[in-house]
Amino acid sequence: MMNPAPGTDARMLNTAEGVITTILGSATMQRGRVKLELPTLAENGRAVPLSVSVESAMTDLDYVRSIDLVSEKNPVPHMATFHLGPRAGRAEVGTRVRLNGTQRVTAIAHMSDGGFWYDTADIVVNEPACTDGS
Repeated sequence: MMNPAPGTDARMLNTAEGVITTILGSATMQRGRVKLELPTLAENGRAVPLSVSVESAMTDLDYVRSIDLVSEKNPVPHMATFHLGPRAGRAEVGTRVRLNGTQRVTAIAHMSDGGFWYDTADIVVNEPACTDGS
């Protein structure tokens, strides 16, 4: 569970925008260095393959601290946080995610210098996974 920044309304954590604001705090993010890959079409959202890679030397001076995945339409928008460090060797993660319908997914990399980089990907999901009774 994420800890909201001071003054953040807890209800904001129920939106992608609120989650991103909580991750960034007062910082801004830049597009680039992050490559988010997922299919453009999924028959169902139960187990959608997703991978993220970040351009980084992964040395003691230049490494990825974490990668966050944020969903635009899932009931819980903050899907995952992966913690990395210089000993990770490569800044890459792969997983499967549940998606609640057609939406945009955002991957945010927090770098060792305090910077944030991101990428987004749109996906069409024919059968949502995050619904009751599925």
